[in-house]
Amino acid sequence: MVNRVILIGNLGKDPEVRRLENGAVVAKFSVATNENYRDKSGEWQQQTEWHDIVAWRALAERAESSLKKGSMIYLEGKLTHRSWQDQDGNNRRTTEVVSNYFRLIPNAGAGGRGGNSNYFPSPDDEPSTTTKPSDDNQSAPQSDNNSNIITEDADDDLPF
Repeated sequence: MVNRVILIGNLGKDPEVRRLENGAVVAKFSVATNENYRDKSGEWQQQTEWHDIVAWRALAERAESSLKKGSMIYLEGKLTHRSWQDQDGNNRRTTEVVSNYFRLIPNAGAGGRGGNSNYFPSPDDEPSTTTKPSDDNQSAPQSDNNSNIITEDADDDLPF
């Protein structure tokens, strides 16, 4: 069984970081992802989804020092659900992504799309199944027998 979430989006606000009594550090922040589509009348629509993210320990400290509102990130984690009671005693349920990895996407601060227009089309761009990415984005190494081995230093498993 697999519980894996991959998101590419923008931070809605700076991470909120707390240090617990036991010394653990936890960061909470939200990430917005966008989906562009054409409605029945042919007009481009953009649907934004907000995802609640939780990071623990060293990853939380890294989030505190490197993430800012508007930052574009690539994030991996797992989907979790937890139940709790609010101040009025009502039962509540929260869905969160517990992050185990994130990476800042460079140059995302200005305009929110970075230089990755092939991966983040604007609503004015028409999708095409015949369009190929430019040669600049096709510098992936040749596959070999060890292509399924992932190391922490491997940058070429990201789609940008």
